[in-house]
Amino acid sequence: MLLSIACDTLRAFRNAQFVSVPEMDFFVADDGERIHYKVSGEGSPIVMLHGWTSSHQEWFPFLAALQRHHRVIRWDARGHGGHRLLTTNVPTVTRMAADLAQLLAHCQLEDVCAVGHSMGALTLWQYIRDFGGKGLARICLIDQSPRLVTDESWQHGIYGDFNRERADSFLRDLDADFAESVLRLGAFGLNQRARAKYQENAAGWEKSRAALRTLDARPLIACWQSLTEADYRDVLTQIDVPALLIYGGESNFYHDDTAHYVRSRIAGAVLHIYEGTDHSPHQWQRERFTRELLEFAAQPASTSANC
Repeated sequence: MLLSIACDTLRAFRNAQFVSVPEMDFFVADDGERIHYKVSGEGSPIVMLHGWTSSHQEWFPFLAALQRHHRVIRWDARGHGGHRLLTTNVPTVTRMAADLAQLLAHCQLEDVCAVGHSMGALTLWQYIRDFGGKGLARICLIDQSPRLVTDESWQHGIYGDFNRERADSFLRDLDADFAESVLRLGAFGLNQRARAKYQENAAGWEKSRAALRTLDARPLIACWQSLTEADYRDVLTQIDVPALLIYGGESNFYHDDTAHYVRSRIAGAVLHIYEGTDHSPHQWQRERFTRELLEFAAQPASTSANC
């Protein structure tokens, strides 16, 4: 996400968010926090990073196809997936990038194809800033801007019009009513269908509302604040691995210009805009996304994964 569970891609949430999931593996990060993850399949590694307020189950609809060819590692980012924090360290994007580095080390992963949706893309950009892309062979980024907050010189963030005043106001809204504010962020953006479904209080939105109310909002609000403070425009030009960009043609948050900006700054990047889809284009066109991701990740890794 920004919100994989709050957009009109709720069919993904309905299919994935409530399935029964076996107990997850975990490792202990260097600050004592448990980082939970799931491993499926065999082959060269694909690491999948979900969006804000979501979990590893965001990727469940793609698992059957991907795990036939790859070892698929899906995590619940710190503070996500219903895992209560054991430490006082909140899931800032910098901390999540460090967790990602430790996940790769823990699982002895090399030549990774890393997939990041929304917050997951921001986590990858932070990882590249902090760790130089160590262990990454290629990256797939889904519907994200390198800077969420806009100003007079930057209109490629949320809505094309989400300045610091609006960002601060949204933080106050999250404190007042976390679940409803998350839903409204997706509903009252650029996708008219999402707005209509929210105003109808469609069943999927009510399920999302109920699920969001079960989450511990405090670390997620701190996480969101860190995302709005980040700026990765300089990182884009540093990416030296193949990059596949997937954007929604009717994204709740970003105009097509944002996708083209990211494409123009990453050398050799391939951009696909999925027409008629929102902030979760991979969920609306699952077969296409799976096919294109498998093609992108087809080159075998030089080192096997041992997780």
